[in-house]
Amino acid sequence: MHITLTGNLGSGKSTICRILKEKYGFEIYSTGTVQRQLAEEFGLSVLEMNKLMCSDHKYDHLIDDTTARISRENPDKNIVFDSRLAWNFVEKSFKVFLTVSIDEAARRVFADASRGEVETYKSLEDCKNQLKERAANENMRYAELYNVHYFDFDNYNLILDSTNADPELLAETIVRLAKQSYESGEETRQILFSPRRLGETGDGDREYTGESLYPEGVVIIKAEADDYAAVEGLEVLKEAAAGDYPFVDCFLTE
Repeated sequence: MHITLTGNLGSGKSTICRILKEKYGFEIYSTGTVQRQLAEEFGLSVLEMNKLMCSDHKYDHLIDDTTARISRENPDKNIVFDSRLAWNFVEKSFKVFLTVSIDEAARRVFADASRGEVETYKSLEDCKNQLKERAANENMRYAELYNVHYFDFDNYNLILDSTNADPELLAETIVRLAKQSYESGEETRQILFSPRRLGETGDGDREYTGESLYPEGVVIIKAEADDYAAVEGLEVLKEAAAGDYPFVDCFLTE
């Protein structure tokens, strides 16, 4: 299987990749590391590097060409491409987008000392604002370079919310659904969000059995301000929270 993994900044892609490698034996190809190295070589922050890449596309094309080549040369290997746009270049893959609330993303990134001097933030709010600016810059660059809309959920087979879920469960879910997709040969699309992210914490009167990731029924969600909100299927959302389900099955509306 080839899995292309992308998502919001701070969504936990690196952690998921580590689990997929150590527990499930996937080879990992990461371009985030390459971009950080380029930023360090030029003495720039990641935000500054993103801005530079808007005017000099040789870095993008270097990453793109290498990603496509690796996928072509290794059709029989289990590989995860940890890359912003690998889903657009790998010929056949299970396309995963990790989504996370901006508040949780900022908390994670601000607390991550391993990012070093390349990424520095004055405060949690400064971190949040920089993450939003970086996302906007990347979205604009990808639209100009490739005519793709990075945050359009229709690009992906699985949109998986990492805001409240355990990384081990996220990795297991990705492998399970990717395997189902490969075995069926069907192009699937699913959006799984945490009930807590959608504002429902529940009363915890039932115990999650692990038989299903989410209860029956669909929750209709809509983009709202910096996040998403449930607009229909509130009973399903309450059932998920009460039963301590990690996700609800969602449909995104305009």
